[in-house]
Amino acid sequence: MYLGIDLGTSAVKTVLVDGAQRVIASESRPLTTTSPLPGYFEQDPAQWIDATFATLDALKATHASELAAVEGIGLSGQMHGATLLDASARTLRPCILWNDGRSAAECQVLERRWPALRAISGNKAMPGFTAPKLLWIATHEPEIFAATKLVLLPKAYLRLVLSGEAIEDVSDASGSLWLDAARRDWSDAALAATGLSRDHMPRLVEGCAPATTLRGELARRWGMTGQPVIAGGAGDNPAGAVGIGAIRPGTAFVSLGTSGALLAPTSSIAANPDRAVHTFCHAIPDMWIQAGAILSAASCLAWIARLFGATEAELLAPLGLRPQAPSAVSFLPYLAGERTPHDDPAVRGMLDGLSHGTDRGSIVQAVLEGVAFALADCRDALADAGIAMTEADAIGGGSRSRFWLSVLANVLNVPIHRFAGGETGAAFGAARLGRLAVTGEAIAAVCTRPQRIETFEPDAGLVDAYAERLPAWRELYRPRH
Repeated sequence: MYLGIDLGTSAVKTVLVDGAQRVIASESRPLTTTSPLPGYFEQDPAQWIDATFATLDALKATHASELAAVEGIGLSGQMHGATLLDASARTLRPCILWNDGRSAAECQVLERRWPALRAISGNKAMPGFTAPKLLWIATHEPEIFAATKLVLLPKAYLRLVLSGEAIEDVSDASGSLWLDAARRDWSDAALAATGLSRDHMPRLVEGCAPATTLRGELARRWGMTGQPVIAGGAGDNPAGAVGIGAIRPGTAFVSLGTSGALLAPTSSIAANPDRAVHTFCHAIPDMWIQAGAILSAASCLAWIARLFGATEAELLAPLGLRPQAPSAVSFLPYLAGERTPHDDPAVRGMLDGLSHGTDRGSIVQAVLEGVAFALADCRDALADAGIAMTEADAIGGGSRSRFWLSVLANVLNVPIHRFAGGETGAAFGAARLGRLAVTGEAIAAVCTRPQRIETFEPDAGLVDAYAERLPAWRELYRPRH
């Protein structure tokens, strides 16, 4: 038996997977985010631990014998967050999250200090990444910076609590700007540019490698017969790729979680930092992932549901299974700024084209289409790096919506495939990494592609209609910096 734990932004999801790769049980607990100022997003790391422990306590109550047989644990997590610890491994402040935009000025400072940043990391300095956050801390909270002895990404902090060891995998680490993406190792020059050294960093491992073991007292708490191995794990999107078997070039996929992304595994780095394409190490050796990332995806649907005082299901049901035509309303999904291709933390969302005849359905459809148009921007940025899409698999909570996947197929003009359980892709991928760390099996034998349960084909008429709308949608963007 294997556990996959995904420390997301909105929830911690834990899945229990057997040797036949069947999900035996799953548990989820919500997380809350605070925004002390506009554009600031933080979480208390203590709630990550509480939520994770709650999912495992619940699994013990319902599946004690299966939990007792767990041999390997894989961790997946939201990327880029800055969790700062003192000499006693206590957190010094709330974690600054991936969608926080406060460090825009520090990005410019970092690129001036380290001119090789884009060539070595494969990325452009953007506020979401971890390194600029530390420069912001050094400037605005110098006493916190001085007390910082260890900087961890969210899932590495969870692993520290579970195991007592500070360890990170290279996929998550490559979202920090401190990693030499080609060498898959910390860059001393990058660390020095932010006033840090390797002493402030966790030990690095590959995602499918054994990293450590679960503390004995925690194994006893959950009734486990041994101390399970904890794998290196992965950032949420690389873990999602492992979960759907996207481990080779040519297997593009779209993630519709709190944020969104269009991702493509590659056997060599195909960076395009000038258009804010992200370069990450994959969770398996000798592979990388190129990604176009948008800061708001399924969170846009959650936002409009709050405004209308309805559930997401209530908003989606009247739309049916597929669009008949593009909405008369246009929506920019930049509720928390944007990454690919704009790198603009200050931009905000908008609804355009409202009239007396606009109804709720038109607005909801526009929100879904706006996210799809933003992913079309990602598609084009990836194409500029030589990565062409012919089809894509969908994961994340948004993949439950047939209407949304139909919109995506027509906007991107490629078939979009859906899996059973695609919304738990990252946790399932983490469980696969936990298995690999225990068994040492061939990666391809474990990371197979799950059965597709539905394919959404582009419709020629709708493809043309959306292609005609896309340039006008792009004209709505106005930089605010």
